[in-house]
Amino acid sequence: METLDTMLAVRLHGPRDLRVERIPRPNPPGPGQALLRITAVGVCGSDLHTYQDARIGDTVVETPLVLGHEFAAVVEAVGPESYDGNFQPLRPGTRVAVDPAQPCGRCEMCEQGHPNLCHRLHFCGTYPDPGSLSEYMLMPAHSCFPIPDAMDDASAALLEPLGIAIHAVDLAKVRVADSAVILGAGPIGLYILQVMRLAGADPIYVIDQFPWRLALAARYGGVPINFRETDPVAAVKEATAGRGVDIAIEAAWADHSIQWAAEMARLGGRLVLVGIPGPDKLEMKHSTARRKGLTIRLSRRMKHVYPRAIKLWTSGAVDLTGVVSHRFPLERTPEAYALNEQYADNVVKIVIDVSQST
Repeated sequence: METLDTMLAVRLHGPRDLRVERIPRPNPPGPGQALLRITAVGVCGSDLHTYQDARIGDTVVETPLVLGHEFAAVVEAVGPESYDGNFQPLRPGTRVAVDPAQPCGRCEMCEQGHPNLCHRLHFCGTYPDPGSLSEYMLMPAHSCFPIPDAMDDASAALLEPLGIAIHAVDLAKVRVADSAVILGAGPIGLYILQVMRLAGADPIYVIDQFPWRLALAARYGGVPINFRETDPVAAVKEATAGRGVDIAIEAAWADHSIQWAAEMARLGGRLVLVGIPGPDKLEMKHSTARRKGLTIRLSRRMKHVYPRAIKLWTSGAVDLTGVVSHRFPLERTPEAYALNEQYADNVVKIVIDVSQST
């Protein structure tokens, strides 16, 4: 029975065991906090890792956990001294995109400008911190970024994966006319492609196995290569006259794709690893990277990129919802995750429309 002190949420109880449940609503917001009414949540590849194994890396889900970290919301209430991500007073009724990271702001890494490496970092949907697949949640007000009136809820939620893409491209140190390859044409890979093109990279080869994803890559200006139909390493080497690309970005599931990326990079090239491997192991032939003198950087989420992401959307420079292939209400989230895991029905990106839930 629905009561005013409970809310609908989706919790993971074990591998592939997602349950739609009623749980207690959050308490009123305290100092520096905001009570949010969730409107839209994106399903991310890292969510799928947790869904499949009830862990991600060495972080194990020990008790039922609300998943979700790509989200948009409306501010229901705020506590005292609540300032948004732009250091302006946050007010009830404001539509916001929410950075799921909650750094402490006081440790060595935070003070050096690396809040994504915070010693005491909390992150929505990563155990033990609850995520956004619920009707309401409490967040630091500073994690909230007001969005333009014209921005739809799905686009606001997808500012998070766009932020991941911006950070990855920052790490790659793209120069105008650099050649590049992106391994993985999922949402992150497709956003990286758009941002890299804005940064001036050309050409950009995109490796994947699903034709519908490669079609999107072509639409966004990439050169698609289906690794089920051709040897992707040989294809990139042939296209670059044996030189290889200046930048290789791995944005898939980080298995054999890491070795492929290293083989595709030129001598002295840059390799950025974004994907998360299921077995929590990084495997690469040492001599490939050593003899090429590759610069290898691992991408850890993102830094303070929401203002840049909002600016890119406002200017029309990026397409956020073009990758959205499916939408589900909150009550059908288990179905959405099962479909996404199976890569069924030409899935690219799923958005959970929490505001449309009954």
